[in-house]
Amino acid sequence: MSLQISSKAQDLKDRVADFMETHVIPAENDYFGYVEGARDRWTIPPIIEELKAKAKAEGLWNLWCPYPDYGAGLNNLDYAPLAEMMGRSIIGPEVFNCNAPDTGNMEVLMKYGTDAQKEQWLTPLLAGEMRSAFCMTEPAVASSDATNVEASIVRDGDDYVLNGHKWWSTGAPDPRCEILIFMGKNDPSAPKHIQQSMILVPMDTPGVTLTRPLQVFGDDDAPHGHAEMLFENVRVPAANMLLGEGRGFEIAQGRLGPGRIHHCMRLIGSAQRALEMMITRAKSRVAFGKPISDQGVVRQQIAMSVCEIEQARLLAMAAADKMDREGNKEARDLIAMAKIVVPQMAQTVIDRAIQVHGAGGLSQDYQLARLFAYARTIRLADGPDEVHQDALARQWLKKF
Repeated sequence: MSLQISSKAQDLKDRVADFMETHVIPAENDYFGYVEGARDRWTIPPIIEELKAKAKAEGLWNLWCPYPDYGAGLNNLDYAPLAEMMGRSIIGPEVFNCNAPDTGNMEVLMKYGTDAQKEQWLTPLLAGEMRSAFCMTEPAVASSDATNVEASIVRDGDDYVLNGHKWWSTGAPDPRCEILIFMGKNDPSAPKHIQQSMILVPMDTPGVTLTRPLQVFGDDDAPHGHAEMLFENVRVPAANMLLGEGRGFEIAQGRLGPGRIHHCMRLIGSAQRALEMMITRAKSRVAFGKPISDQGVVRQQIAMSVCEIEQARLLAMAAADKMDREGNKEARDLIAMAKIVVPQMAQTVIDRAIQVHGAGGLSQDYQLARLFAYARTIRLADGPDEVHQDALARQWLKKF
């Protein structure tokens, strides 16, 4: 097994790293300051569209996409260090059109969409002209088990009628969100894993109601956000069905594998930035007559963070490599390991950085609080820790 990336990927990594340090990270205060000062928090800061245009002009666009007809054509191993660079900032992935949930939704359309669906929705998503959301999780059931989903998709002539209560539909409050992928049951009497379907729902369809944006640690994550939504007798054309009735669980499994590893790659970048900030802060602050960096406990935290980040990086790279060589299904053990290990590692490292920054680390003057919230969120997104731990344990129990 070789974890060496290609020369093309190395060049792109260097260019993305330079773009992040030169343009994106200096723009963070502008971006979040605009949101905090706006009359309507759900409006888009102009700086993000300026950065997107600049990145696209430099050829740093759709780097996540493994299909050469649509994007950079990189495999998972080559994309990993690029995603790490983007993950150094909360706003980084969107600048390169590499942000969740759009990447997962675009991949669904690429793999399972009809030509008409691709023309109407995939093309503008690839161009960064609109946003999307994925509506699977429901408040009334444990949605970590997708077979629990209770929303309904009922055929009625040339249409399907949808009813359901969804939440944590990331991106739905964004004013640029125009299309939703909705998961529901179309045949509750069918075998457990073929009861569900996925269907495309334009955001402006009658009966679709965004009831409220949800908060994460008291922050609404505007202007992108996470929505609680009601679907009441929502009628969409039968042509909006993805792949076919009963194929929803299959689509979900195909969508979530790459998405899980992408989150891990980005979180390694978040942790690496936190480590660098911790070191800079420790060297510049004096307490009790000497720099904080001379305190043994701080040195221990720095050393442990270096070790833990590198361990997580190697694990994520190994998972990406196995996905490329053997496929997502065969790599599910390493994907699960990465999903278990990386978010907890990032949360721990960022927490140490916050502690070294003192009360400032909790404030809006640094990005650490946002990065911490992101890391904690990913311990639930795309499956909670416990689900991946259980699946991994079952795999290993079968081996013996």
